[in-house]
Amino acid sequence: MPDHHALAPLRRVSTDTLEIGYYEAGPTEGDTVLLLHGFPYDIHSYAEVAPSLAESGFRVVVPHLRGHGPTRFLSATKPRSGQQAALGADVIALMDALGVRRAYLAGYDWGGRAANVAAALWPERVLGLVSVNGYLIQDIAAATEPVDPEREAGFWYFYYFLTERGRAGLARDPQGVARVIWKRNSPKWPFREQDLELAARSFANPDYTDVVLHSYRHRLGFAPGAERYARLEARLAGLPPITVPAVTLDGLADGNFPATDGSSTARHFTGPRLHRTVADAGHNLPQERPEAFAAAVRDVRDLRQEHPARDRLTGRRQDTP
Repeated sequence: MPDHHALAPLRRVSTDTLEIGYYEAGPTEGDTVLLLHGFPYDIHSYAEVAPSLAESGFRVVVPHLRGHGPTRFLSATKPRSGQQAALGADVIALMDALGVRRAYLAGYDWGGRAANVAAALWPERVLGLVSVNGYLIQDIAAATEPVDPEREAGFWYFYYFLTERGRAGLARDPQGVARVIWKRNSPKWPFREQDLELAARSFANPDYTDVVLHSYRHRLGFAPGAERYARLEARLAGLPPITVPAVTLDGLADGNFPATDGSSTARHFTGPRLHRTVADAGHNLPQERPEAFAAAVRDVRDLRQEHPARDRLTGRRQDTP
């Protein structure tokens, strides 16, 4: 990764729950896009995407998710929840803290799920969505339904994290756990050890283990959600549609999530949508194929401009007050 593409320096802003560390680039008057990273990765998945979008006129914001990097809980007593409703609510809270009324959201894995949740529950705040692997809102009621054995093998860490052995293993060697997942998720990605080491700095967060374990335990029905997110989770249980313009991407070399033609999730996208597959891309698509991911963000902006009726329905045309 070229030094001039390192995402630094970082800024900080506080919500009601978190002090969030984030990188920002691009003109402040441009359309805002939030780039949301996954697990076990960090903001440097967007090291090439962020400058590209800034050059295209976007105000680019790349936050560390809860439990990652310099992002910290403001209260020592707040539950270290990693559930999907918490991740989505964090997106809206960050926008509020930055004074951004509306933004494009783009992400993969945890970040894609956060973007999906925000777009489904707060569509009036979202200009458009870019989501790797399509519709990512979890159907927790169906968590006990198995998938084929090959895919189950790739999800080994879901079940590892249900155990106290898994807690100890993640706490002891988060970089080692990430290395195994990276290799399985992206078999064609020749990542360098220094790429992993850079991301692993974000795993040193004191809440990393608790947030990660809660995320997977809640996802599989083995841990309750935090009370403050109960109403949001109840809405998500109905698998609400994505009504905003969307571009969905599947990597053709994703080791755990086979690429599709988009039809299997089409019913969840009721607004204008484009679906694309990306050659040789694995799960960490923005870092593996940054040009394709940046193009998708530019394309969802074009898609929105082609469907101006969406703005007339909401009565809002700007992304900032």
